[in-house]
Amino acid sequence: MTTSQYVDENGQDDGYTKDGTVDLKGNPILRSNTGGWKACSFIVVYEVFERMAYYGISSNLVIYLTEKLHQGTVKSSNNVTNWVGTVWMTPILGAYFADAHLGRYWTFLIACGIYLLGMSLLTLAVSINGLKPPHCANPSSIDCKKASTLQLAVFFGALYTLAVGTGGTKPNISTIGADQFDEFHPREKSQKLSFFNWWMFSIFLGTLFANTVLVYIQDNVGWSLGYGLPTLGLAISIMIFLAGSSFYRHKKPRGSPFTRMAKVIIASLRKWKIKVPNDPKELYELDLGEYTKNGKVRIDSTPTLRFLNKACVKVDTTNPWMLCSVTQVEETKQMLRMIPILIATFIPSTMLAQINTLFVKQGTTLQRNIGSFSIPPASLSGFVTISMLVSVVLYDRFFMKISKRLTKNPRGVNILQRMGIGMAFHIVIMLVASFVERYRLSVARDHGLVENGKQVPLSILILLPQFILMGTADAFLEVAKIEFFYDQAPEGMKSLGTSYSMTSLGVGSFISSFLLSTVSHITKKHGNHRGWILNNLNASHLDYYYAFFVILNLLNFFFFLFVSKFYEYKAEVSDSLSVLRQELEIESRHRVTNSQEASTNTQVNGST
Repeated sequence: MTTSQYVDENGQDDGYTKDGTVDLKGNPILRSNTGGWKACSFIVVYEVFERMAYYGISSNLVIYLTEKLHQGTVKSSNNVTNWVGTVWMTPILGAYFADAHLGRYWTFLIACGIYLLGMSLLTLAVSINGLKPPHCANPSSIDCKKASTLQLAVFFGALYTLAVGTGGTKPNISTIGADQFDEFHPREKSQKLSFFNWWMFSIFLGTLFANTVLVYIQDNVGWSLGYGLPTLGLAISIMIFLAGSSFYRHKKPRGSPFTRMAKVIIASLRKWKIKVPNDPKELYELDLGEYTKNGKVRIDSTPTLRFLNKACVKVDTTNPWMLCSVTQVEETKQMLRMIPILIATFIPSTMLAQINTLFVKQGTTLQRNIGSFSIPPASLSGFVTISMLVSVVLYDRFFMKISKRLTKNPRGVNILQRMGIGMAFHIVIMLVASFVERYRLSVARDHGLVENGKQVPLSILILLPQFILMGTADAFLEVAKIEFFYDQAPEGMKSLGTSYSMTSLGVGSFISSFLLSTVSHITKKHGNHRGWILNNLNASHLDYYYAFFVILNLLNFFFFLFVSKFYEYKAEVSDSLSVLRQELEIESRHRVTNSQEASTNTQVNGST
């Protein structure tokens, strides 16, 4: 495929995509028949149902582990965060197979089959008598019969099968959506920005349904229906995705990004004694035509991480483990430069892990009735979603406009500044959570409820501030995080870049498990109190634990300020909005010029 295939004999656009996208058979495709919103409508609807399926399981999982499998506070919380951590870490493997071997479409479809298998097994595990633990009238009683080894094996086997499936769907579905817009076409490039807005909205919609309707069904109707519905939703979402297959554009696998990065690092180390020339033109680089014919972008050499430039210093060999192109080196630099920022997002992701664990467990100790209606504790997660949705709208309508005037930045604030604001919110959230828990414990003491662990005479709605603030923080940090890792990743490593944001959530969940176990152990063994985190939350000290999180977030915030100060944005992205605006203006003027010329020619022909 060459550049000439994209233009006719007069040098005009012939309607083919310019970004290297092809059909499933590897042939060039017309822009008018594929991609754009025609294709993305299927992908966005898929995401609504898939988010409903995933959060239909994860939001209320700690309650099932506590009430049905009779696990304690620490064990149930850690089982949730370990599983969630696995869910968010497996996308690294999914991104690898997509970029290196199968491509995004086939990796996604195979993963969907594994995902659906896991969901189906999980539904059976909570529905069939032989696979679910025996009923216990008082789940908090120590006399309840524990689940058998077989029952636990089937249940957790299903959970982790599901986790493997999500590893192939999560990093690829959003990039499949982004691939439907041609970066080399100004109008489609602008549409890609709105795609991410609708993408986030689809996530909000599916998550909100799961956190309200499905959680209520699980608590008040039954787990069989509560898990069966998200399984059905996932099956519907896969069929919706398949229905749009004829409209999708695809990008060919470009080889393992890990191998390409390893080649650069090893070549640099092997040539560590070689001096890098001052003139970047003396470094090894492929001809521009090699990139344009494959819809790739050539990247100029930069002075950052200068040691890696040794990999593209010319030597008497073309061995790819000794000589790499400037573009390959710069792609590696872009992925490595993001790692300190990635590390700074681990602690905020640890805070997110509290939503479906300790925050929900707090809700079980409070009064949940409003009239005859009982509020499921896990449904408070819905306020995170609602708050995030409202905050995103307010951000776009008001905050962005005001900050634009102050900063003269087309984005209002840059991506890292937006992330920093979200991190500052996390400090406030845990401070609020600590004070609320301190108040709850004082009421429990006043009513003599510390030892018996009975329900505290306070409304569950006192927890709303920490849930609402978490949604506001997400509107800044999580949205910016997704945008940052996608935008800053090189074109050939978008799936891997997307997996960075998911890796952050995975590592954060594992850190949550580690901190919960460690703090629980240390405070039981060496503290004056029986422990900060006990099965009886009225006798615990979650207020101390949340105060510990305040300090942790504060230290992490300073670390983020330090690493972000030295971060250099990818050149073609840092001013992408202004460049895009210029491209659209040029295209608009071009259409006007063509229209005027056509009108003039018509008048001349008419007069002739």
